[in-house]
Amino acid sequence: MARAAIIVLAGTEGPSNLGRVVNAMEATREFQEADDDVKLIFDGAGTQWIGELTDEDHTYHSLYQQVTDVVSVCDYCVSAYDVDEAVDQSDAGRVDEFDGHPSIRSLVDDGYEVITF
Repeated sequence: MARAAIIVLAGTEGPSNLGRVVNAMEATREFQEADDDVKLIFDGAGTQWIGELTDEDHTYHSLYQQVTDVVSVCDYCVSAYDVDEAVDQSDAGRVDEFDGHPSIRSLVDDGYEVITF
């Protein structure tokens, strides 16, 4: 069984960043379908996507719904990017393991392959 931590750092501006978040969710879904251990973490500007993707009118809302059970967000960056309300209204859990951020070291130590988008 593979272990993957997929981290979205790309913000919501521009079509290339939409491509990055979609690719991250598709990769997450692929790991899920293989019954692998996968985490999808929205960090930095990537935290802006939660409000976008939870909107039922968003083109990729249904894809987001397929991976939402493995989604978490950086607690520090939620506040830094002023998306507290959107995250609070979602099912995404906040991660605060190292100075308010997800611990990349812990992921590596736990055997996760870290993939960034």
